[in-house]
Amino acid sequence: MSASPPTTPLSVLLGDYPHTRPLKEGTIPVDGVDCHYPAFSPLPPAFARMVRDLAFDICEMPTATYLQARDAGVPITLLPVVLVGGTHHRSLTRLPEGPQLSPGQLVGRRVGVRSYGQTTGLWVRGWLREEYGIESSDVTWVTTEDVHVAQYVDPPFVERSGTERVADLLHSHDVSAAVLGPKAIGGQGAGLLPLVADPENAGLAWTQRHGTIPANHLLVVRDGVLRSRPEAVHAVYEALKKAIADTAVERDGSPAGRAVAAGWSTSLTTCLEIAGRYALEQGLITQPVDVAAIGAKTAFLGR
Repeated sequence: MSASPPTTPLSVLLGDYPHTRPLKEGTIPVDGVDCHYPAFSPLPPAFARMVRDLAFDICEMPTATYLQARDAGVPITLLPVVLVGGTHHRSLTRLPEGPQLSPGQLVGRRVGVRSYGQTTGLWVRGWLREEYGIESSDVTWVTTEDVHVAQYVDPPFVERSGTERVADLLHSHDVSAAVLGPKAIGGQGAGLLPLVADPENAGLAWTQRHGTIPANHLLVVRDGVLRSRPEAVHAVYEALKKAIADTAVERDGSPAGRAVAAGWSTSLTTCLEIAGRYALEQGLITQPVDVAAIGAKTAFLGR
């Protein structure tokens, strides 16, 4: 009896979504690769471990964290997969019993956010500048966590709080508004109101204006793994691409549902160009982002 062909071991950090479960449960195999899927809940500490210690071979990664890590020279490469995305006009919130407050009234005020490098905050500050003319430095951003990338130093208009939850900054009246990610909106943010009067339509208008949907979580691979085991990286990508296609019926037509995708596309390129511009404007990175150069490193994956 012939021996089974050797398999390549890889550690692959993925969140728990309908489009990742087929890989994690083994219903979609990764040809020639023995994937180990570490369990992390919540995920943010794993992102920090990846960009600080290169703890995994392939890892889910927030967009802002990836851009900051790339700017800092962390040896990781973007794979063209959007695992989580959506619009963020609903993410800027206030207390229901407090005074009505519009986004245009935030100049000179304090706004809570998990960290200045949080991806939701990147997108919120982007539309605040585009639609209301508010620069990041016009607001004091009060954070509850450090950014994932150790080399980054917060700008002077960012203040660290000893509070553990962003919503608690609102309830203690330390801030006038708070930025909350999609999961936090339904958790600690329950009962809070958006500052934007019609956030869903405002978000749709953003997507129509730009021709893309904001990506929150992407996928990266360690450069050393990409160089030494490109076939294994390709196999993981193809399996995930199949899982995303096979679970399409489980996603609705909302921006969040449509954001999940695999492969280089005009939408993904546009999204990265906008995210890179926002990050540079907000002082999250120091150099412009060359999206073409990013895509060239994984052109072998195809579209």
